Amino acid sequence: MMPTPHYAGFHVFAVLAELIRELIVQGTVEGMAEARARGERIGRPPAVTAEQILHARSMLAEPEASVTFIAKLLGISRTTLHKYVPELEAGGRPAVGAQVAPVELG
Repeated sequence: MMPTPHYAGFHVFAVLAELIRELIVQGTVEGMAEARARGERIGRPPAVTAEQILHARSMLAEPEASVTFIAKLLGISRTTLHKYVPELEAGGRPAVGAQVAPVELG
């Protein structure tokens, strides 16, 4: 690094660093917007698949299957299971033989 004998030299480097940072942020925002426009998923992928959720819902209709058991079987946490099966939040379960609605991940 270059020695900066004056206070003004420090400010020059600070301004350059800020400019570079803004360029990086701008490029990142533009890249993410382009990816969204192409329909690509941004961020962490879902913890479970739609198939796993359907399987969990069918198992929840059985009274002997606990939430803990189903979560362990699927390799997810109980909290994640509650997130994807909203009936559990209200303290309920899907009814035996109930129609299983399509699952939207995201």
